[in-house]
Amino acid sequence: MRFRHRRALAHSEISVTLAISGVLTLGAVLLPASPAHAAPAYPWAPPPVNSCGETGFDPLARQPNPDPVQPQQDATIKIPVPVPQVVFVQVPGPKPDNTRIDSAALPSDPCANPCPEVRDNPAPDPASPPGDTGSGLSLPRIEVQPESEPIPIPVPGGDGPVPQPAPSADPQPPAPAPAAAPIAAPQVDSVQLVDQVTGHGSLNRTDMRWSVDGTDLGLMWESKPGQVAVVFGDTFGKGWKPTGAGTDEQEWRSNVIAYSSERDLSKGLVLDDFVQDRRCHAAEILDSRKIKNFEHTTIPTSGFAIGDRQYLTYMSINHWSRIPGMWWTNLGGIAWSDDDGRTWTKSQWARWDNLFGVGRFQVATMVPHGDYVYMFGTPNGRLGVIGLARVPAAQVLNKSAYQYWVDGTWVPADGANELLATPLVSGTASELSVRYDQDSGQWQMVYLDVMRGQIVLRTAVDPQGVWTEPVPLLSTQDYPTAYGGFIHPWSTGKDLYFTMSAWNSYNVYLMHATLK
Repeated sequence: MRFRHRRALAHSEISVTLAISGVLTLGAVLLPASPAHAAPAYPWAPPPVNSCGETGFDPLARQPNPDPVQPQQDATIKIPVPVPQVVFVQVPGPKPDNTRIDSAALPSDPCANPCPEVRDNPAPDPASPPGDTGSGLSLPRIEVQPESEPIPIPVPGGDGPVPQPAPSADPQPPAPAPAAAPIAAPQVDSVQLVDQVTGHGSLNRTDMRWSVDGTDLGLMWESKPGQVAVVFGDTFGKGWKPTGAGTDEQEWRSNVIAYSSERDLSKGLVLDDFVQDRRCHAAEILDSRKIKNFEHTTIPTSGFAIGDRQYLTYMSINHWSRIPGMWWTNLGGIAWSDDDGRTWTKSQWARWDNLFGVGRFQVATMVPHGDYVYMFGTPNGRLGVIGLARVPAAQVLNKSAYQYWVDGTWVPADGANELLATPLVSGTASELSVRYDQDSGQWQMVYLDVMRGQIVLRTAVDPQGVWTEPVPLLSTQDYPTAYGGFIHPWSTGKDLYFTMSAWNSYNVYLMHATLK
């Protein structure tokens, strides 16, 4: 496996330098706080099958298949051995490839292959269907696996993006912002898996329709009335197989975008279309250099719309680490689109460089509300605390207009104020998703708490809190490799829908939490 993902609890990575956000801990505590040998709570069941008879994935922790005749699992233990390799990297590099095509209508038969010249309908493997972990045992085999460790050497080359004029400095004066009185914590009545969103055997058949076989995240925002944009992270196509992320030989794209208009979420997260660069192939919307130790990939972290303009926050990944729970970023930034998300432009000024690994807003979630857009941020990795900033809605791309919440005051973006942002809640968080719920007049925050081994929910009256104590939505004991937790914008104060990713199947699922 050439890619080591940040997002899987058991397969993500840690940077050597930890942010000064108060996260000083040993590698041993990076693992989720769940029993090491807890028995699966759910009885064995065959993998789910969609309406076209295609076998999907089951993210639940299930007991072994009682059938004594099971395929043998690959018991090979692969030991990666880094092999240094000098790589010359052109700077500024090539311009983004904005090749796009207009989508063709899908066949009237939802089970028909829309692009038989591109993809054959895969024949199911009855011996080892996707999602079936089996119970066959074999003696482990040790295999040394050389793994390239690039040493990037920058050299002049490439046209690069068109230079952007710097915005005029517009520092905002300090303003008081005391935390509101605490409110009662939400009560969760039930949490159910609605459906598999992506991959083989999914509701949307994304593998056959858009060459999205394996992907994760699924962060969402209302891009215009009646339409929700859904953005996924590292995506792999033909040739990809679980477990985990794939390789650059499997149609690797750092990110892709889809759209959904189905309001009845009990039917699942129905995807109408993807932005495509060729027939039945979802396009990469934010380019990356795909060079480890330089820029390995570019991962979206949130999206929002102001008028007809769409915004994406993203993080530029330098490399994934080998220790669970962390990764190293180059920067966190903002991109925009003025053509409904078909093409995107990265701002050359609205970016937060990760100098010395201490940046507080490397993984950002931005939410427009009233006259401001609020930015919730964490450092690179999964062990950072949450900071808060805001910016006037008309100044999103002007970094000088941001204010950070420090000790009950909005302070201007001067000097090291970013590093001084007061933690919103106790404990660490990763993969934040935040929305304001009009029905209840409360803010909702969902994130992965790696120390608890849970995806949790908090609520508050104001973005600066006081936030309630975390309420569990799901546990990694039940969903062993779960991460993410991105709220659907059409959720309510009673029905909270969110996407969950699972590393083992490396695909996305829609969950439904009923709140009291």
